Amino acid sequence: MELGPRELRVVVAVEREGSFSAAAVALGMTQSAVSHSVRASERALGAVLFERGRFGARPTAAGSRVVGYARRVLRLLDVMAAEARGGGGREAVAGPLRIVAFRSAALHLLPAALQRLTARHPGVEPEVRIVREVGAGAAGEVADGRADLAVVTLGTSSPVPPGLVGGRLLTEPYALVHPAGHPDPRSLPLVDWEENCSSYTRDWWAAQDWIPRASVEAEDDGAVLSLVAGGLGMAIMPRLSLTGAPEAVQISDLGADRPTREVGYATTPELAGAFAVRALIRELRAVEV
Repeated sequence: MELGPRELRVVVAVEREGSFSAAAVALGMTQSAVSHSVRASERALGAVLFERGRFGARPTAAGSRVVGYARRVLRLLDVMAAEARGGGGREAVAGPLRIVAFRSAALHLLPAALQRLTARHPGVEPEVRIVREVGAGAAGEVADGRADLAVVTLGTSSPVPPGLVGGRLLTEPYALVHPAGHPDPRSLPLVDWEENCSSYTRDWWAAQDWIPRASVEAEDDGAVLSLVAGGLGMAIMPRLSLTGAPEAVQISDLGADRPTREVGYATTPELAGAFAVRALIRELRAVEV
């Protein structure tokens, strides 16, 4: 047996709903039909996809991978149908386009790109979610089939996460941010947030003996700016996070050896050639920040 779209939709629904009965309701099937479909898929793949119990149904490690691939296959089928209906022209750039991005990119990079994209292709329906760049981050949403394209922070050792394709969009320099007019900003406590720096930027931080350990941890970069504006400390932040900074803060250059952050995009190899994804990448590359 080969898994077809029906079987893929069933495993995705069971993972999403958390139980066979809830998946059956969502799909308009009987619970026994859902159970039969999952068992058939498990036999075909030679792996148990879900742990069953009083708690419902939880994906095993193999199940999580299968569900991720299932979402990607189903999405590709939708894109294939949309582009076929569009005949390969401008009309092919249409339908939902699922985008994830970390907060400052969603606020200060995506709007201009999406404005131009939808002006050129009115049929595109952007769906944007903000994802924290911790753990698997935005790229993990693409790998799991929950998004078509992610705006991500890139490391220095690999341009994009394994299994995905993409590239660099811009390089952000970091700057010192402190209350305006403070006579000795480097003496202030450090305000930071978990997503701020990659490991290579933290190596730079470790070499600076004037930077203390963070004494104030904020939820995101917006909260950091508010705390700094309130006189509660100084921060070291990348350029996108400083867009529209309040007048109560002052931004100072960190010098020639200042750290930087690479911002890029990631998508799946299958969707890299999709008209809508390619059109969005072009607009992202054209944004000036």
